[in-house]
Amino acid sequence: MTGQIALGSMLMLGSIAIAGLWMWLLEWAYARYEGWLLRAPHRPKLILIVGASSLAVLAMVTISVWLWAVAFHLLGIFAGFEEAMYFTLVSFTTLGYGDVLMPREWRILGGLAAANGLLSFGLMTALMVESLRHVRVRQIAFTKERR
Repeated sequence: MTGQIALGSMLMLGSIAIAGLWMWLLEWAYARYEGWLLRAPHRPKLILIVGASSLAVLAMVTISVWLWAVAFHLLGIFAGFEEAMYFTLVSFTTLGYGDVLMPREWRILGGLAAANGLLSFGLMTALMVESLRHVRVRQIAFTKERR
């Protein structure tokens, strides 16, 4: 049990580090192109922000799911990699179909994968909302300054 919690915690930390890296890269890109993002027209740039944030979120989830699936596969928990990937996706999204189950001796690790998915989706929602809000607030302030 302790080993599963330790391994699951390491995988969660890795997943959070990946999310942090993507958030940092996105913040860097927004700062780099801030002047362009603040100038009119605003709406197409807001669509670009939503698209860029969505792609970053997709990358975060994809890499995190691969991380967990590779760990499950290397531990030999499932018969094949496809099964490990499927279980991870179902756990991350908290669908919990129940058609593929963790062996009894590994079930705590499966619960930690689901907790990581929940945390990831919370972080991703915050990232998308904050990205759009940050740029839009700055656009409004920039427009007021120029008047």
